Amino acid sequence: MGTTSASAEAGKLRRHLGVFDAVVIGLGSMIGAGIFAALAPAAGVAGSGLLLGLTLAAVVSYCNATSSARLAARYPQSGGTYVYGRERLGEFWGYLAGWGFVVGKTASCAAMALTVGSYVWPGQAHAVAVATVVALTAVNFVGVQKSAWLTRGIVAVVLAVLATVVAACVSGGASDTSWLDVGAGATFGGVLQAAGLLFFAFAGYARIATLGEEVRDPRRTIPRAIPTALGITLVVYAAVAVSVLAVLGTDRLAHTAAPLAEAVRAAGVPGLAPVVRGAAAVAALGSLLALILGVSRTTLAMARDRHLPHTLAAVHPRFQVPHRAELAVGALVAVLAATTDLRGAIGFSSFGVLVYYAIANASAWTLPPVEGGPARIVPIVGTAGCLALAFALPLASVLWGAAVIAAGAAAYGLRKALTRRA
Repeated sequence: MGTTSASAEAGKLRRHLGVFDAVVIGLGSMIGAGIFAALAPAAGVAGSGLLLGLTLAAVVSYCNATSSARLAARYPQSGGTYVYGRERLGEFWGYLAGWGFVVGKTASCAAMALTVGSYVWPGQAHAVAVATVVALTAVNFVGVQKSAWLTRGIVAVVLAVLATVVAACVSGGASDTSWLDVGAGATFGGVLQAAGLLFFAFAGYARIATLGEEVRDPRRTIPRAIPTALGITLVVYAAVAVSVLAVLGTDRLAHTAAPLAEAVRAAGVPGLAPVVRGAAAVAALGSLLALILGVSRTTLAMARDRHLPHTLAAVHPRFQVPHRAELAVGALVAVLAATTDLRGAIGFSSFGVLVYYAIANASAWTLPPVEGGPARIVPIVGTAGCLALAFALPLASVLWGAAVIAAGAAAYGLRKALTRRA
């Protein structure tokens, strides 16, 4: 009996993280490279409806965050919606959520690594990207506490730079007031597509839920950490978006590759542009660190249930991390970063993540009040919003995303058929 108990404990992760660390990890996932890059393409499709798109993305994110928080408190295990879907809707839906998350976020990891490379050393972006993935995989390998400490530093730097950008834009004065006519000339489809693009920058609160097995007192910590991190992020994004729009206007914003750097130049502080570029690289670094954490934990949960190779379910006896899952994810991301330019795959990643959250909301719908279920309107709006934003993305992203999700479903069906035959 004692041996069995010790073996079971050896396969579990250690609970290190409190509310503050969980909030910081969520902030590190959300306040990342997205805010430095997503504003321009969102302005391109929505024009003066950019702020409407930001608001819509925030509403859907709030519903997702609320549903995820209630579910994570009920099921404080690694895996996030993979676990929630399995427990509330059935094994297939849990698997599909996990599949969408792992595939979509692995692509996001490679994109974030390439973003670091393009800002740090544009001529050697792929080499820098691979080195970055190797370094952060090593950090994650030696323990989630060390990852949380590094994330604290990254979040502090990025928030300081964003505050400086806002101050520079405000003190420089508004050069364009066309953005004040919010929604004029914008189309409903454009606002939806902008919300889908901006949603990519909000989606990091899932990282808090996927770390549920490493959080102290998860029933109290997770429901506090997720909305806190989302609220801080929304305030930061809104301040940055309004400030940049005030200086550049929608047309100029839509046609710049580095909107925040361009904004400080237009505000009369060109010396800040290199600082902003450095902060973009640091922000991408923070996003990549948190993404690798989240993907490896979902991989661990799926491997435990043998939907992925069971060898990936091992937990390191000293560092108490899923070391094989982390090494496998790191190796795959490094290969992608070395061989592929995944900037155009952001839409594909968003599609997978929105499917993941649609399943999370559907799972939350089944939670009765006695189990801590949210108000019924929350999962309804969340599910509808996720599906609307997913299918409003660029057509290529929708087609590729749907094809990969379908391939995952087919693989599940084939495995089940072979298991029954065996």
